[in-house]
Amino acid sequence: MILLRYLLFPFAILYGWITSVRNFLYDRGILKSYSFAIPIIAVGNLTVGGTGKTPQIEYLIRLLSLHYKVATLSRGYKRKSEGFVLADANSSAEILGDEPFQMHQKFPNTTVAVDANRKNGIEQLLHLTEKPEVILLDDAFQHRKVKAGFYIMLTAYNDLYCNDWMLPTGNLRESRNGARRANMIIVTKCPKDISEIAQQNIKQKIGLEVPVYFSFIDYDESVYNETESKSVAEIKSVDKLLLAGIAKPEPFFGYLQSGNDTQLVFPDHHHFTENDYKTIEDKANTKLIITTEKDYVRLKNQHLKATVFYLPIKSSFILDSDHFDKTILNYVGTSTRNR
Repeated sequence: MILLRYLLFPFAILYGWITSVRNFLYDRGILKSYSFAIPIIAVGNLTVGGTGKTPQIEYLIRLLSLHYKVATLSRGYKRKSEGFVLADANSSAEILGDEPFQMHQKFPNTTVAVDANRKNGIEQLLHLTEKPEVILLDDAFQHRKVKAGFYIMLTAYNDLYCNDWMLPTGNLRESRNGARRANMIIVTKCPKDISEIAQQNIKQKIGLEVPVYFSFIDYDESVYNETESKSVAEIKSVDKLLLAGIAKPEPFFGYLQSGNDTQLVFPDHHHFTENDYKTIEDKANTKLIITTEKDYVRLKNQHLKATVFYLPIKSSFILDSDHFDKTILNYVGTSTRNR
């Protein structure tokens, strides 16, 4: 696989040239970007998947919903619907996509919408009777048709964009120069004990004059379902099936794994089939099933014989969370006053 990626290097050069020309056309105004008279924060990355966008969006929802009416807009990856869809009581993971549906259930006071055309999606949100006061764009760093007011770029600690290559040789969606559009960068999925020296070394590698923050995935101390919860300490002593359909499941397994646990891995955003449910039940047998929050929203109504729990996660900052919060609140507050 690694050899194949190196053999495809000429295509990486071609892909990099195409994306660079596209960005040049947007930067020069030849291709039009649209701005809106509302604070818009875009959260995204330069790489394909696995940087922790959903936990970061959820962090922003918690921060901003204390002060403003918040809406989130994403494309709804792998959903079975088309066009603009506003989450409501009849929504499902199939209609919205797993991550937007997760946010809809988790934050009932937040407006959740999906639309691959972000410009149309924003216009639809602004025509609602209860208009949002701030919009969070999920995975929209490369969506140049909309010009957000503030860009947060994520890069994973073990897969820094500045060490990567263009697709298909590496995992970059566009040149590393795209990071210059960011108002801030968050290095995600760091070790909790990352040293200040290691942080400074990463900042030097990034080499941009923007704030760089460091965060880690904070796992809950309990697992949950619709009716009960169990502590992680309690389930560690029980044989279980650990099930994950996410980009990089190793930390999830590492946090829960013990004894004779069984692991079952599916592709990211996987749509489970009847055969999958049979495989899950065969593997689980009489064991508990512990899965990710994203997978749980697709599994919970499938009437599996085994009991299914999910492990919540959230993004937490190593340092300077107060400074991060003030920066975001200042942007939104200033933009709101200047509308």
